[in-house]
Parts: sequence; C-alpha cells; structure tokens
Amino acid sequence: MATTERDYYEVLGISREASDAEVKRAFRRLARELHPDVSSEPDADSHFRELAEAYEVLSDPDRRATYDRFGHAGLRSGGFEPTFVDFGSLSDLFSAFFGEGFMAAGGTRGMTTRGGDVQAVVELDLEEAFTGASVSIPVEVAAVCQRCRGTGAEPDTGTRTCPTCHGAGVLRRVSQNVFGQFVQQRTCSECGGSGEVLEDPCRECAGEGRTRARRQLEVEVPAGIHDGQSMRVRGEGHAGLRGGELGNALVTVRVRPDPRFVRDGDDLHTAVQVTMTDAALGATVGVPALGGDVELEIPPGTQPGEVRVLPGRGMPSLRGSRRGNLYVRLDVAVPRKLTEEQRSLLEQLAERTGPEAYEEEHSEDEGFLRRLRDVFR
Repeated sequence: MATTERDYYEVLGISREASDAEVKRAFRRLARELHPDVSSEPDADSHFRELAEAYEVLSDPDRRATYDRFGHAGLRSGGFEPTFVDFGSLSDLFSAFFGEGFMAAGGTRGMTTRGGDVQAVVELDLEEAFTGASVSIPVEVAAVCQRCRGTGAEPDTGTRTCPTCHGAGVLRRVSQNVFGQFVQQRTCSECGGSGEVLEDPCRECAGEGRTRARRQLEVEVPAGIHDGQSMRVRGEGHAGLRGGELGNALVTVRVRPDPRFVRDGDDLHTAVQVTMTDAALGATVGVPALGGDVELEIPPGTQPGEVRVLPGRGMPSLRGSRRGNLYVRLDVAVPRKLTEEQRSLLEQLAERTGPEAYEEEHSEDEGFLRRLRDVFR
C-alpha cells in the first residue's frame, strides 16, 4: 500500500460524486502524465503506484462504498491489499485501455531507420572567417556494407520468419485482474520487431548491414561565420538501417582569436598607436584591416583615446550583403626617453604654449560632459 494515505479522490482529482466513467477518464488522463516512461520526476514510480491504487479502489463499487464510509482503515480491516500491475512501458498501458494495436511495437515491422548524425569541429582563422573557406574534415561514419549492400545477409541468402514471435514482431501476454483483461505487448528481442531473422548473417558486418568507414567531409564555410555556430550538411552522416535515409553532419565552427582585433558581431575593433607629435600636427597612419591594411588620416590635435570609424571594413554579414564597421582607437604615445636637446625643445614648447592651444571648439563644461557621455557609451 502507498506509504502516504492521501485521499483517493484527491489523487485522481475528482469529486466524491464522480461517476464510474469520470473515474476512468481521470485515471487515463493522469496515467499519461505520471507513467515513469513519460514523467521525469525522480518519484514518478511511487506516484504512479498511488494513482493505480486509487483507481483500483474507486473503480470497484464495493470497495468504493467501504472507502467512502470507513476510509483507509475500513479497507485494511476488510483485508484489502493493492494488486498493482507493472505495465512495463507506456505502450503496454495504452494497449490495456485502448486495444492491442495502440502504440504497438509491431507497427515498426519492416520499417527503415534513418541514420544518426555525425558531429565534427573545424577551426578557422579570423581571416578565413572573413573570406569564407573550403575545408576538409576527417570523420568516421557507419557506411553501407559493400558485401551485403546493407541487407545484413550473406550474398544469395535472405531471411526467415522469427521463431520466437512467429513473424508478429511482438510478444504479447494476456492477464486478468481487477482492471479487467490486460494485454502486455513488447518488441521481440530476437528480431527487433521486424518479424524476420537472417538466414546467414553477413561475415563482413555481422548482420548489421553497415561497417565503419573513414572519409573526408568537404564543407563550404560561408564568409562571416561566427565562433560556435554550427552548419548542417545533409546526407553526410551515418547510413540508415535497411536502406534508411542517411543522417546529417553537424559541423561546429571555432574561430581562433586574432591578436589584432576584437570582434563584436559583425564589427571589429582595433587600436593604433600614434606619436605625440603626429597627434598634434596630423599625419597618415596605417591601420590593420581584414582584406588588406588601410591608411587613415589623423587630423591635427587628435586626442588620446579618440575612435575613428571605417564603415564597411568589418566582417561580412551572414544575412545580406552589408558589412560591419572597423573601429580604430587612437593611442597617443608619449616619449619615455629624451636626450638633453629634446628635453630642452619640449620645455621651450611648454613655455611658449598657452592654455588656448588646448582649448576645444566647445566650452570647457560642454567638452567634459561630451567625454563623460562617450565613456558611458
């Protein structure tokens, strides 16, 4: 008996005035949810037993009358013990209620089986992700056996009726209990549900119809692929059983980091160092970019940390023809070692340069607020 004596009506979720038909409907509905084949709860088995016990009592008029009058104690004093039947699988349970053909394992007789998918990983440089690449990946797959052509039988031999299930593909057992007549049905372990066995299994594949093979998987990686994205290559997976459909190859792309760039979606970020004099006087500097370096005009008075945007010089988009941008941060280098002459020249410059040389076009307060907003952006 269940360890917790919950009210049977509560277990089935029905009222005490429920009809016999309502009792049966409630049990069928909850059985679909609570059966261990379906439920992922760790205590699904005990919940299902409790459900079956409640149905065993409430579906019997005499036991239900005793329970309604005296509760669990009245059932125990009358010698009641649950006779829970192990249905084995959800298909067995549904077959008991809805007929032998419902969810019958024999329904798979003679059916082909699709092959499984193959997992593969390919590594690319950022440059290859920028242009796209053709890659060859070694994979091991289950291929159709060349000796038996996938039948699993030695050439010039065939199949015969399974001696265990006599061609039915399933084994059935009929039992009688308080629920009525139950038909338990399981797939035949001898023939796997096909109803036939091989007369002479293939010596090459031992009747499997497939052998392990190593081959090169040719993959076209599109330009703009992101790190961690996967591609599905149809028909490049494992061979199916009995001529079933080929599985697919699932290729995960890993893009190696490039020390020159930081990627943000389709945009790229890089940094260029300019000297203090170039920042003050203006200059043309080379900027690393995918597809070829570019030249960038640095206007006079460039400040440390300023960012220039090169539109369309980022990564290509996987959707559409647009490209991301390249963001270039300008780091101004200050001399660390000076000769006496250089120091003297800088001191002369400092003496002759007033505050007006450092003023921005906007007011001081407005310039500070703009820089503050830039930091938060």
